[in-house]
Amino acid sequence: MSAAAPATVQERRTFWLLLLIAVVVIGAGIGLRDPWPSDEPRFTLVAKHMVESGDWLFPHRGSELYSDKPPMLFWLEAASYTGLGSWRIAFLLPSLLAALGCLLAVYDLGSRLWNRQVGLYAAAGLLITFQFVYQTKRAQIDPLVMFFLTAGNWGLLVHMLDGPNWRAYWLGCFSAGLGVITKGVGVLALLLVLPYLVAVLGRWQGVSRMGEGAWWRWLLGPVALLVAVALWLVPMLLGAKAHAGDPAYAAYVNDILFHQTAGRYGNSWDHHHSPLFYVPIVLFTWLPLSLTYPGTLPRWWRALKAKDARILLPLSWIVLVLVFFSIPRGKRDVYIMPALPMLALVTAPYLGELLRQRWLRIAGLVFIGVMGAAMLLVGGAALIAHPRFTTELASGRGFEDGGHALWLMMVTIGASQLLVVAALRVRHAVAAVAAGLAVMWVVWSLWAYPILNDSSSAAGVMQEVREHLAPGDQLGMVAWKEQNLLMLDHSAVDFGFTRPWRDQYAAAVAWQAQDPSRRWLFALDPALAQCVDRSKAVALGHANRREWWMFKADAVIPGCLPNEGVDRLPAAAQDD
Repeated sequence: MSAAAPATVQERRTFWLLLLIAVVVIGAGIGLRDPWPSDEPRFTLVAKHMVESGDWLFPHRGSELYSDKPPMLFWLEAASYTGLGSWRIAFLLPSLLAALGCLLAVYDLGSRLWNRQVGLYAAAGLLITFQFVYQTKRAQIDPLVMFFLTAGNWGLLVHMLDGPNWRAYWLGCFSAGLGVITKGVGVLALLLVLPYLVAVLGRWQGVSRMGEGAWWRWLLGPVALLVAVALWLVPMLLGAKAHAGDPAYAAYVNDILFHQTAGRYGNSWDHHHSPLFYVPIVLFTWLPLSLTYPGTLPRWWRALKAKDARILLPLSWIVLVLVFFSIPRGKRDVYIMPALPMLALVTAPYLGELLRQRWLRIAGLVFIGVMGAAMLLVGGAALIAHPRFTTELASGRGFEDGGHALWLMMVTIGASQLLVVAALRVRHAVAAVAAGLAVMWVVWSLWAYPILNDSSSAAGVMQEVREHLAPGDQLGMVAWKEQNLLMLDHSAVDFGFTRPWRDQYAAAVAWQAQDPSRRWLFALDPALAQCVDRSKAVALGHANRREWWMFKADAVIPGCLPNEGVDRLPAAAQDD
């Protein structure tokens, strides 16, 4: 196989239109909201500290070192802010760029290994998948991990199926290394070597053979991976050595290199699920692409029987990724998201044929119709009948009008999707599915983001805090969450984040007592227990399903400390 032939004018127009749609759908709403829990405020707070402190090597969450994740996403957010000057744009920009990078990679692979039409189908199939858009519209690490793994896969597949192309191979391994310093699992891209060996030894069609004297070039791939990792690892270790007198830096090195990687995989401490956890994920969160399974499964089987290495390598890699993440007890739906671009790639050669089949078009219409009907019914019921679950949700969000605008938005989306289904019907089902999903993502982003932002981001609560601070006042934080410090936009003192609330409270009260007339404490309601006279405190309101207070020294009950057990939120609220 060789590189794709030059694109026609129509193919170029279609490609750029697809990218434009991707920018609109995924980028809609950027600038209209602040980071939302659980992960977004944490990562943006770390990036903000990098910009303000100038320390880009050791991430901090408040006064503590943050060792849960390598720094790649934090670097990109901080760099985006440095260039743009707006956190509302900067924190979401890496995810948008990662999404576009994945689309470009699968488009190029489809074009190289088959033709440009297959490349367009691969990119469109990925863009239309629910989990792909949902996650890339958020500022988590997983979209970036997906991109680096997809870039790694691109390099290896170009080399193994459209090669030899040693530069692509080395670039793919380097990208895998960047994935390692993003979340640690970037090395999974190298699993493609296993099905490649099967294809070479089994003389599969379409596999590239490198010649007997190429063994030393293969070894440069792991070297490229290690070079990428060393870009962070070497300066970090040297920096930690320079802080040898501070045990916090030694603990940081130990935690991020061992506890958060091999330790977390071998002995997961959260998100425990059964080995079959990912079965509903690949069925339902990968809709509507997963609707093609009845058509692609037998075609994949025939391709494997015909020894088509173009299907063997990416399909085998998907299976290996699923097996890898099914072994540990800790599982989350986003862990297997890097398999999505490869699924779109191996589905694309058959999409043209499948989309002409009536059963698939009907399934697509049913999917959009059910989604639209559900949104219309829930929104309409909330506006008319006010069922308990909708009123509780509105109350939890602090909506004084019962969330009227939110429910009206759901009615609008649902009605629009049903209208699209009725207008386009089976003949134009593909357009109906694409339009129905695009309407949902764009309307949700432009309508819901402003409505939900204050309650989701703590922006409203922290605005209240700033209004109560007189010039010269100081603020201490107790049992705080990342979104509180991020949205404060004012200097503050924290007494640790992972430290037990009882200890935080004791240290905070002692700090406040040193200058009681000018020092306020900001705290979560349960952390105060019975140690604060709430009649003398300021109730800040409800945000992120929590009640928040601020108070001066006159509200503190002398000698009182919260019980030792009062240091955790209810399980339902811990991740917010």
